[in-house]
Amino acid sequence: MLTDYHNHLERGTLTLDYLKKFTNVAAEKGIQHFGISEHAYHFYQTKNILSNPWVDERRFYDMKDYVSLFQEAWKKDIDVKMSIEMDYTPGKHEEMKTFIEQYDFDYVIGSVHWVGDFGIDLKEFIQEWDRRDLYLTYRNYYDQIVTLAESNLFDIVGHLDLVKIFNYIPEDEEFLLEQYERAANALSQSKTCVEISTAGLRKPVGKLYPDPRLLEACFQKGVPIVLSSDAHQPNDVGADFDQAVKLARKTGYKTIMTFSKGERREVPIG
Repeated sequence: MLTDYHNHLERGTLTLDYLKKFTNVAAEKGIQHFGISEHAYHFYQTKNILSNPWVDERRFYDMKDYVSLFQEAWKKDIDVKMSIEMDYTPGKHEEMKTFIEQYDFDYVIGSVHWVGDFGIDLKEFIQEWDRRDLYLTYRNYYDQIVTLAESNLFDIVGHLDLVKIFNYIPEDEEFLLEQYERAANALSQSKTCVEISTAGLRKPVGKLYPDPRLLEACFQKGVPIVLSSDAHQPNDVGADFDQAVKLARKTGYKTIMTFSKGERREVPIG
């Protein structure tokens, strides 16, 4: 079984024709469980959760149109999961919970993209990496991963070590392993799965998310996984999944999780 649960329509349109470009590639690549998880910040309904100048310029969807798209797809027997990728926002647990519970999502992804006012994965903010304390940024990032897991609001944590995206990585291995251990401990006490994401191979860091040592810590503590490509265009659906499967198996994983209407099921890795 293969999953690809982390994909985005934002570079196209919320139309059935555009959605089918993604689902067709998924079918061609033998992906049995495929989902769209649009960034929540694009929707008017999330303004009370995350709002800053960068985000507010990109808020252009209404959730009723998003839900209608999936309803149209399901009527035509297109097998696609409806999800959302939420920016985990400290201090907004109740607002996030209220938003999530309003919709019949198959699963919900939580991700950390912002450390305070610092958009860690945005090219517009890349100069900030040289201005800020690397170790403090990493600690603050993993603080949020811990509280994301503790919130138990999310089924999957997206690109667990996204903070490495531009190849700014602490040299102190002991410090890094401490952050990995903190994350794995928190995730093991929650319902949150980890995705092995191939998106990092298409970023400056050129590596899978998460780091093999971080995935190993998760495996040792019984944290389940899914596979994702984080495709923002149809051709990236299922990209480099051979490497994701190889890492999963090398780490010791034999199964992945699938989701339907919030219920999860464990199945063998394809």
